[in-house]
Amino acid sequence: MSTTLFAHHEFAFIAGVHRSGTSLVHELLRAHPEISGFKDTPAYMEDEGQFLQSVYPRGEVFGGPGRFAFSPDSHMTEEHPLTTRENAQTLFSQWSQYWDLRCPVLIEKSPPNIVRTRFLQALFPNTRFIVILRHPVAVAYATQKWSHTSILSIIDHTLTAYEQFLRDRPALRQSLLIHYEDFVLAPQKLLDEMLDFLGLPSIPLDRPVQQDVNARYFEQWQSDRRKFWKPVPRRLPKALEPRARALGYSLESLERVEPG
Repeated sequence: MSTTLFAHHEFAFIAGVHRSGTSLVHELLRAHPEISGFKDTPAYMEDEGQFLQSVYPRGEVFGGPGRFAFSPDSHMTEEHPLTTRENAQTLFSQWSQYWDLRCPVLIEKSPPNIVRTRFLQALFPNTRFIVILRHPVAVAYATQKWSHTSILSIIDHTLTAYEQFLRDRPALRQSLLIHYEDFVLAPQKLLDEMLDFLGLPSIPLDRPVQQDVNARYFEQWQSDRRKFWKPVPRRLPKALEPRARALGYSLESLERVEPG
């Protein structure tokens, strides 16, 4: 893929899973005068670029929120048959209708980007990725009303998506990993870090960021595990806790832990 095709712009793709903070990060970055991101578009959900194009399958094709990463076909790399110069041009043309091309940095946010980073890098070589991780329990409770599946299944899905990104990350030239929990505790610091990653000067936050959003989901998790009819089993499947810990989270203590 030619690196001169989009030489006048830098691209940044925001990824995560649904309800992990991708929309908040997109909105805060979009406020920068040198960044253009989608706003007030006809996209089905939250100005997501996946709904403003016809080049690659949307996340709904693979099950949608809380499900998409389970499908092997959702994982797209530089080897995918859709990785062509023509598709890169088509995608840019479709998204350009909603970008201000006077801005040097163009951003796009769709949670399922987390399983197609290598594909997007192949289409747009001068690309950076900002990936947001959030505690799988919080993601599960926040997502359940959309996915209509079990809490444990959504936790499994969240871990599956994060694990796929970590396997793909060595192939990415420029990526930044942000934990939602760190971001809400120090939003200006993390916003500055993201802008520095994009090669841009700092701007002040344009809104307050709530710090304790995870708390109500953690309370629900603990309550559900105590209930007689056990919507969430007291004893979790053995594989889940070590998988969560490898990503810096605990399902038992609900704390952030050292990854590994």
